[in-house]
Amino acid sequence: MKITGVRATPVNIPFTAPYVFSHGSVRSLTKTIVEVATDTGITGLGEVADGDRARDVEAMGEALTGLDVRETGTAERRCLPGFRYSPWGDVQGQTRAFGGIEMAMWDARARGENVPLHRLLGGASRSRIELSEYFGFRLPGITEQGEQTPEEVAAYCARMIDDHGATNFEGKVATVGLDEEVRMVRLIREAIGDRPLKLDANGGWTVQTAREAMRRFDDHVIHYYEDPVETYREMAQLRPCTRASFSTHVLDLPLAVELGAPDTLVTNLVELGGIARTIGFIRACEQFDIGFRFHSGETGVASAAYLQVSAAMEHVREPSQTLFRWYADDVTQEGTPVPRDGFVPVPEGPGLGVTLDRKALQRCHERYLEEGSFPKSGSGSRAYRTRFHRV
Repeated sequence: MKITGVRATPVNIPFTAPYVFSHGSVRSLTKTIVEVATDTGITGLGEVADGDRARDVEAMGEALTGLDVRETGTAERRCLPGFRYSPWGDVQGQTRAFGGIEMAMWDARARGENVPLHRLLGGASRSRIELSEYFGFRLPGITEQGEQTPEEVAAYCARMIDDHGATNFEGKVATVGLDEEVRMVRLIREAIGDRPLKLDANGGWTVQTAREAMRRFDDHVIHYYEDPVETYREMAQLRPCTRASFSTHVLDLPLAVELGAPDTLVTNLVELGGIARTIGFIRACEQFDIGFRFHSGETGVASAAYLQVSAAMEHVREPSQTLFRWYADDVTQEGTPVPRDGFVPVPEGPGLGVTLDRKALQRCHERYLEEGSFPKSGSGSRAYRTRFHRV
C-alpha cells in the first residue's frame, strides 16, 4: 500500500461554553486534519493538535509519494531533521506536523489489514479507557451558560455523577482569588465524595503561592496537582508541601528521574512525532516508574487514536483527561465519544475506528476561515479580565 498524496485541512472545534484557565479563556480550538491517500483507495486519518499546520503537512507529503505506509521510520527521516533544535526553523512544530502524518499512516495500514489499530500495537490490554471528568469556571456560551461561581462548578460536578456516573474529576485552578478557589474545591469535594480529584494550575502559580494553595487545598484530599508551577525544579521544591502527586505537560523524562518530580507525564500523540515515538516514550516511563497519561483537546480523530494506544499500552493506568462533554462539534461520523461511568469503549472498527464526515469537515473548516486560529494570544474577554485573573 503506497502513498499517493497527503491532504491537510485546518478546522475549528468550538466549546459549548468558553473555559477559563490561568492564561486566559478559550472558546474554540484549531486542529489540522490529515488525510493520507493510498494506491488501494484507502485513506488514513490523522490530526495535528497545535493549530493550522496544513502548509507544513502538505509540504512533507510531497516527499512521501510512493512510500509504503508501513515505512514510518523512512517517512520520519524524509520529513524531519536529525537534530532537536535549529535556529533556522521550528523543529518542534515540524515534529508535531509529522506526528499527524504518521498517525494517518498507521490508520491506513490498519484499515488495509481490516483490524483496529491496537492489534498492530500488540493487542488490547483493556477494552475501555478510564477518563477524568473536567470542570472549571466557564463563561456564557452559545449553547450553555457555563459556571461562574464555586457553587455552580460544584453543582456541575454533582450533575456529572447523577447523569453520567463520573468517577474521577480534574479541573482548572489559578484562575481567581485563592479564597474563592478553596471554597470551590471544598464544595466540589462535598459534591463528589471520595472520588479522585486533580487540580490543574497550568503553571499559573509561583512557588510561594503554590505552597499556600497546597496547604489549604490539601485539607480536601487532592490526588494530583498538574503544572502547579512552570518548571521541574520548582515542583521538586514543592514536594515537602503536599501529600499529592505532580503531573506536567512538559516532557523531560531524565530530569523527572533525577529530581523525583513530577510523578506523571501527560501529552498527546504528536508532541513527540507520532504513535511510534509515543509508544517508545511510554515504555521508557514504565522502565523508570514514571506515570503516563494522555491529555484531551483533539477532534474524534486523534481522540480515537489515543484510545487505541491506551488500550495497547498497559502502563497507561491512570485516567486520562477529557474535554469531550464540552465539544460543540466534531469531524467524524461517530461524533465525540461520550464517557459513561468514567469510561469510553475502545473503537473496534478498522484503523482508528472512526470515519471522516465530509460535511462536518467542511463546516469546521469554514468556521476556521471565519474565526481564524484559536487559542489566540490574550484571548480573554474584558469581562474575563476583570472577573478572573492570574494568582
